[in-house]
Amino acid sequence: MSWNNQGGGPWRSGQGPWGQGPGGLQPPGDLEEVLRRLQAGLRGILPSGGGFAGRGILFFGLVAILLWFAWGFYTVQPNEIGINLVFGRYTGKTAAGLNYNWPWPAGVVIKVPVSDQKITEVGYRSELDAAAETGRSRATAPEESLMLTGDQNIVDVQFRVSWQIDPAKPEDFVFNIRHPEETVKAVAESVMREVVGLKTIDGILTSDRKSIEPDVQARMQKVLNDYQAGVLVQQVQLQSVDAPSQVLSAYRDVTAAQQDQQRAVNDAETYANRVVPEAEGAAARIRLEAQGYRQQTVAEANGQTSRFNQVYAQYKNAPGVTRERMYLETMERVLGAMDKTILDTNGVAPPVPYLALDALQPRPAPAPAGAAK
Repeated sequence: MSWNNQGGGPWRSGQGPWGQGPGGLQPPGDLEEVLRRLQAGLRGILPSGGGFAGRGILFFGLVAILLWFAWGFYTVQPNEIGINLVFGRYTGKTAAGLNYNWPWPAGVVIKVPVSDQKITEVGYRSELDAAAETGRSRATAPEESLMLTGDQNIVDVQFRVSWQIDPAKPEDFVFNIRHPEETVKAVAESVMREVVGLKTIDGILTSDRKSIEPDVQARMQKVLNDYQAGVLVQQVQLQSVDAPSQVLSAYRDVTAAQQDQQRAVNDAETYANRVVPEAEGAAARIRLEAQGYRQQTVAEANGQTSRFNQVYAQYKNAPGVTRERMYLETMERVLGAMDKTILDTNGVAPPVPYLALDALQPRPAPAPAGAAK
């Protein structure tokens, strides 16, 4: 039924669905008229005769084949690499841009996002905190984070692994592992448990944290390379390393006590480093003084011995003179500091009770007033 026979159908007053009145686009003709025109056009293209049906089928088949071949063109984005399969067999990979492969079902193209960064979380799960609107909250997974250290202690380790598909071997990522994300997570957890088992809990919580990350990264990359997984491990980040929550307060007390102990040991070592050198210096000074005193005493004894031998040699030559000289020298040494002198004449004359010779002896000049003592 045509539009003209119905007076324009529901669009009356000269208006139709494709135009606005006589000045606009006119509605198409009757559907039957369109089909007749299409058949007339096909008769003009195809030769007439009894083989019209067969030739028509051949023509449409050729068109379909051409369209099927044209369907093999595809586009690869800059962050992707195309993996070409023909009848299920890997035939190569393509870079970004327009490429061609056999169309489906003969060929299949798998586009691999090699530049996308992937994050695998072990021991926790990041969740969006919509109520607090502060970003993300963390839900723990103790079955993954609790690990045994080398000194038979339990430590809670939460970490994340940043990785991507290896651009040089995307086919390994596609064909060699069935569940890549789960495989990377399992390898990360296994390697972290191995590394933690080689260290003590004190080292893990303090000085060994920086060495754990590159060690785990290197071990993970080696295992994934052995699996031919086509994965590049870019970074391993420790998010939280602590004692289990059940004993966290007690462990912190132990840690504080150990820190106090270490501080006391450091203070004692500081005191020892200061006192021991002083004591060693004093001991060395005493030893040197003793050696000097010994040398001085020995030298004085040797001098006195030599003097005595010399006096004895003179005494044998002139005993009387020597005795007199020894007496006078002794008196001079004994009475030299006296300011009074008494002479004994051995009864030859009356003794002189006092002889004022002190005025004849030189006296030191008095120090001036105000002089420094």
